[in-house]
Amino acid sequence: MRLLIVDDEVIIRRGLCTVIDWKELGLELLPAAESAEEALERILAEKPHIVLTDIRMPGMDGIQLAAEIKKLLPDTEVVILTGYDDFSYAQQALRGGVTDYLLKTSRPEEIMKAALKAKMNILDKWATVKQDHLQQAALRRQLLERVLERGLQDDETARAQLYAWLVRNGVESAAAVNSPAAPPTGRAASIGTPSAHAPSASAAVTPPSPAAPSFAAPKQVLLVALSGWGDPPIADLLIGAGENILHELLPCITLQTKDYVLLVLRIQPGLTDQAGLTKALKRVTETLKCSAFAALGTPAHSEEELRDSYKAAQEVFAFQGLLPQQGLYTPEDIAARSGSRTVCTEKEEKELAAILMSDNATELRHWVNQKVRAQLEDASATPLSVQGYLQSMVISGYRWLERASSTQSDLTPPPLPTFEGDGKPEEDVFKALSAVMTRFHQGVEQGRYAYIHKAIAYIRENLHLPISLQQVAGYVHVNPNHFSEVFKRETGCTYLEFVTRERMNRAIEIVSETQTKVADVAKSVGYEDIKYFTQQFKKHTGQTPSEFRQMRKD
Repeated sequence: MRLLIVDDEVIIRRGLCTVIDWKELGLELLPAAESAEEALERILAEKPHIVLTDIRMPGMDGIQLAAEIKKLLPDTEVVILTGYDDFSYAQQALRGGVTDYLLKTSRPEEIMKAALKAKMNILDKWATVKQDHLQQAALRRQLLERVLERGLQDDETARAQLYAWLVRNGVESAAAVNSPAAPPTGRAASIGTPSAHAPSASAAVTPPSPAAPSFAAPKQVLLVALSGWGDPPIADLLIGAGENILHELLPCITLQTKDYVLLVLRIQPGLTDQAGLTKALKRVTETLKCSAFAALGTPAHSEEELRDSYKAAQEVFAFQGLLPQQGLYTPEDIAARSGSRTVCTEKEEKELAAILMSDNATELRHWVNQKVRAQLEDASATPLSVQGYLQSMVISGYRWLERASSTQSDLTPPPLPTFEGDGKPEEDVFKALSAVMTRFHQGVEQGRYAYIHKAIAYIRENLHLPISLQQVAGYVHVNPNHFSEVFKRETGCTYLEFVTRERMNRAIEIVSETQTKVADVAKSVGYEDIKYFTQQFKKHTGQTPSEFRQMRKD
């Protein structure tokens, strides 16, 4: 807070500047002025919050100076220094806007007390203004959210507030809307905020009647996400700074959210067409050294169409992460996207199973990053298709955990990731799959014969291959004879009996749930000889695969 001392007597000036430690009082002492005329020349540039001035000076006196200051800076506090002869004169000055008066013979503590009183007055004004701004911002937020999400229906008071706000910011034409009418009053008149685009103070607006709800000037919703300043709270400062610049450059009303700046624009050729908006966004990014992802809705000629414009902008904005981070995008830019695949292939599931079994976090991260990047760069991808694929990756990991775990009764699916363009989807998928991998290997290590559980998981993942006892024993680094003995003791059956049972259980799942040909079912569970597979299936179920499928169908 800045303090300016004005006195023609050098001794008084120096005394006031040096006797009191103004910095300790939270006041920045500006260079003292030798006259009222000098003070007036500097006042607009230096904008002091408090002026401490002599009442008697050559030329303009302190009372006249106070009056001029109030014209230029109405909120500045003025304290008069007076002698005994001017005491009654100083008292009269209080009625002219002077905050306080002091005798020149006052002790330093009395001067400090007067300065602190003036400082408190200013702080009170600031608090009142801030509270008023917060209340007005809350009202505007509620009003705009209601307009864009639900509509105003027949609420003429709310409509008056909306149109007053639009007119004050140059987004709506008062002359085109009025027919003619008196200015709005009360909350409807106060909700707007002056801007460089606002019409003259005499302009007023009356909202259209329910029979004619169209806008006088078409509107468009624009959502702008700014990035490049890191995480909150610094990122919040970036959004606020970007909102201020856009409000100055464009005829709009704005609303700041945690994800973007929302603008309702007046469509104006050369200013708010695509070329004009691109130019404004470039100004923001160059000024703030950041990136801007902007989604433009459809043109709107009424309140109802404004909601449609907002929905269209939201749909485009959802493609953040699928489109380049810098640019202005419209519904036309996403119209051709039909969606990429949403399910992991059988090959991908096998790759994932092998990685999870290996307990290699680095390899898992590389695999996840590669698959997710490919999805994000797919020219046909949509937010829904990407989310479906991400969730398919996690579900594939959970299915592996079900197959690989010896005890499955307490397994619960990991949380499925959601696709949000401003996030890191590959990190969410990696965390979910890493948790699956950790859960399996921690469970295996807790068992007495951990290598048996690991062998069982390996068998279940490789039923389509001709896996031998020696091969599995080698995988878990155990002598085959010892492995065979412990395996039978732990599972209750021989290695061959266990593998056959697992293959038949897997074949039953495929036959029951799909229309896969019997020959392909046999190959998928490790049998090249279809006849032998059919014999084993009938021995296990009492029916051939075809009879079993028909029975399930019936």
